[in-house]
Amino acid sequence: MTALPAAPPLSGITVVSVEQAVAAPFATRQLADLGARVIKVERPGGGDFARRYDTTVHGESSYFVWLNRSKESVTLDLKTDAGRAILEQLLAGADVFVQNLAPGAAVRMGLGAEALAERFPSLVPCSISGYGSTGPWSDRKAYDLLVQCQTGLVSLTGNEHGGARVGVSIADIAAGMYAYSGILTALFTRATTGVARAVEVSLFEALAEWVSQPAYYTRYGGTQPPRLGTQHATIAPYGAFTAADGRAVLFSVQNEREWAALCERFLGRPGLVTDPRFATGSARVAHREQLNALVAERFGELDSDEVTKLLDAAGIANAGVNDMTDFLAHPVLSGRDRWRDVPIPGGAAVSALLPPVDLAGTAPRMDAVPAAGQHTDAILAGLGYGPADIEGLKAEHDI
Repeated sequence: MTALPAAPPLSGITVVSVEQAVAAPFATRQLADLGARVIKVERPGGGDFARRYDTTVHGESSYFVWLNRSKESVTLDLKTDAGRAILEQLLAGADVFVQNLAPGAAVRMGLGAEALAERFPSLVPCSISGYGSTGPWSDRKAYDLLVQCQTGLVSLTGNEHGGARVGVSIADIAAGMYAYSGILTALFTRATTGVARAVEVSLFEALAEWVSQPAYYTRYGGTQPPRLGTQHATIAPYGAFTAADGRAVLFSVQNEREWAALCERFLGRPGLVTDPRFATGSARVAHREQLNALVAERFGELDSDEVTKLLDAAGIANAGVNDMTDFLAHPVLSGRDRWRDVPIPGGAAVSALLPPVDLAGTAPRMDAVPAAGQHTDAILAGLGYGPADIEGLKAEHDI
């Protein structure tokens, strides 16, 4: 007899999030994926401004659809006494509070970690900021590309013609991931010690961790890694080359065994294995141009399918250089059944990827993306507000 799936691991956990844009919604969506009840607090009259970043997904924003499935949306004007009173009621029944408000706004509204700890000692508060709640830049706004620039990431991407933005919101994603893992850690700590710890993450410090390798390289090597497009700055050969049919294939040699296999089984030049220009990883990087010329010559003799077959036979990791259309049709995603339909506002449904972590015996939540304020009436009713009370709050624009 097949066992029924276990309840999602965060069932019974309630998260209240005053969130916008990417970082905080990414953290809370992952909590929702695990079964937490996530109540998303939005502004009346429009909601999270990420709803209007674009209109490409059946009229909805691609960012918002990605980040906000399985949540409940309530609209509250937190500048009014009534709106703040409702938020206080929600927090009284919550396990986690997440906010990525403008610098200083949470503290001014009494939503800083210290103030919350006094009123709600069992609540785990999580603050996501640009540059931290203290320090010389605590009052500065920060958006993803600004942080990519401030951490030096843009100086590492691109090619000899100049730097380039990473094509996804990588600073936001990094901060959201650390907020998510920090919240899980704080919930575990609360469960084992009874103490609720505050969580703080900044976009800058999250991405600073991710650029640590080139930072070490620069500090101790005397110069930063060069921008080399699809080539790897510190490993060679590692990059994309164009085959005779015009298609690019990227491959990587990670160790001396792979280097020998590449020489013998792909390049057909076993003598290169011990050539002093290429015999070690450092030597190959130092003579990158000569090595790349040899590789490019061989690529020019083969079409991309032949390149792939020979590299596979040699045990050399390789990949076609896909665009997004290729990615959407990727055989790994279809072969592993990674797509699910998720309803969005207006009645349509979109194909969404399952979360990347599979937890044995459980299934992630893949519920609808909410319309702004879709759950306001139901949430207020759950707090004890009657129909007349709710209509009065609407009339005063508190919700």
